[in-house]
Amino acid sequence: MTVYSSCPKCSHAPLPVVQSLPAACPACGLILAKYAATRNGERGDAAHPPKTTTAPREETADAGWLTQFTALLVHVPPRVDTTRFWGRAALFVLFAIWGLRLMAMDFRDGEMFTSFLHGPLLVFHEAGHVIFRLLGEFMMFLGGTLGQLLMPAILAGALLIKNRDPFGASIGLWLMGVSFLDVAPYVYDALDPQLMLLSGTTGEEGGHDWIYLLKATGLLKQAHGIGWFVHKLGAALVLLSLAWGGFILWQQHKRLAGDVLNDQDL
Repeated sequence: MTVYSSCPKCSHAPLPVVQSLPAACPACGLILAKYAATRNGERGDAAHPPKTTTAPREETADAGWLTQFTALLVHVPPRVDTTRFWGRAALFVLFAIWGLRLMAMDFRDGEMFTSFLHGPLLVFHEAGHVIFRLLGEFMMFLGGTLGQLLMPAILAGALLIKNRDPFGASIGLWLMGVSFLDVAPYVYDALDPQLMLLSGTTGEEGGHDWIYLLKATGLLKQAHGIGWFVHKLGAALVLLSLAWGGFILWQQHKRLAGDVLNDQDL
């Protein structure tokens, strides 16, 4: 049986050491044994039939989906343009410093609301109220938070799946983490409202999403603890996004190939 050192379709390397069914290229999903059989007229080793021929089709399909998704998360083109790489590296440093600064802000007094990003996130927050109000009062109040969290999630998903750009997707994940950091002061404030809302009043006078939500779920007394948890979750996502983006840049650095801006594989 033919054993490939790099993918015959997309040139990805390394490949699985064992290339019998259902081994596939991590980058493009090419089934290596089937490709070899087509090219060389092989029909498998009669003395050693593939062990996976009796496996349930659903398990094989699940394994293939997971392999392809994992490949998307770490996808790096065979040749990386040097100029674009250093641009991404500079962007990574900027977002790393910015993220650490936002994480250090005190969520208990709403310092996060002084950040530049609070304004754009607020737009998606208010849009979420409008969109989710069709699902009832509870979802209308929750919709503000969902709106500002779904926006970066959709952005990250589109960059990863449609553009095959895991570095761009890591920035989307970074923005989702920051959005959680932005929600945390609002949740924390529900127990003892001090933050000024868009209406020009504090939450105790009405219009506070998280007072309504936590009262409705019987969790108002836990507002401080939930706010703390939301902040730590946001910080964890920011750090995870930086680790992901840094790993992708490290892999891209290994494949720098000068000026390849016209390559469609970028």
